[in-house]
Amino acid sequence: MNARDENLEAWRSVAGGWERRRELIWTTTRPVAERLVDLLEPRPGQVILELAAGPGDTGFSALPRLLPGGRLVTTDVAPEMLDAARRRAAELGLEDVSFAVEDAAALTFDDDAFDGILCRWGLMLIPDMDAAAAEMRRVARPGGRVALAVWASPDANEWMTASGRAALELGLTEPPDPEAPGPFRLSGEGALEAVLSGAGLSVQALEDVPLMWHASSVDEWWEISTDMSRLLALLRAQLTDDQLADVRQAAERRLARYLDPDGTLAVPSLARVAVATA
Repeated sequence: MNARDENLEAWRSVAGGWERRRELIWTTTRPVAERLVDLLEPRPGQVILELAAGPGDTGFSALPRLLPGGRLVTTDVAPEMLDAARRRAAELGLEDVSFAVEDAAALTFDDDAFDGILCRWGLMLIPDMDAAAAEMRRVARPGGRVALAVWASPDANEWMTASGRAALELGLTEPPDPEAPGPFRLSGEGALEAVLSGAGLSVQALEDVPLMWHASSVDEWWEISTDMSRLLALLRAQLTDDQLADVRQAAERRLARYLDPDGTLAVPSLARVAVATA
């Protein structure tokens, strides 16, 4: 199986969890979505493309600014993710939005088709992210804005890294390839700017946005993580029950400092957002 197919299968396998946890994701990450939309500066009559949309809430939050006369095109490589976005749009009663299964590295749209592009936590997960950035440049109209979010340092995002680091500590997984698709592939200094500028996009702003993930207990954190994490999905398929229990215990030790006296969990997180022009 090639890298693209592996990536697709990984996202198809966790799409249900992302839909089940949509409210948590949106509540927690809304500051990033709102900042992306502000940086995009959508206006009535424009046509905006969202890539790697997942449940679709980021693009949906931009839609009111496109009206009247504008349109949102919501895309994802995983059909199951796109189905979740369709259901969310129906729940919200949204019109002026269309849906398409699209590989961000090989888009089917014409050149200069969009006034702006949104991509929240998608670029670093695409096997050929240079091709994806080039496609963003190709389909954006001259002067069009591209607003993206990636994750900052792994050290600043222990909600996501606790399980993987626990498995690594226990010798149950290999160190991640820093060049392989993953949440922190573009977290290094200058990495995101290099990919965007290499595609011919002009970076206008880059900033960090703090977030806070909440769970009612470490048990809930584990349930959420096993529902949404591609890495945990792989580990569950490879490890014995005892090994997985060891990973959980080691991960919980890593998160212990974020536990409040009542047993609730509040883990800080840091995202990085950028806006570039075509």
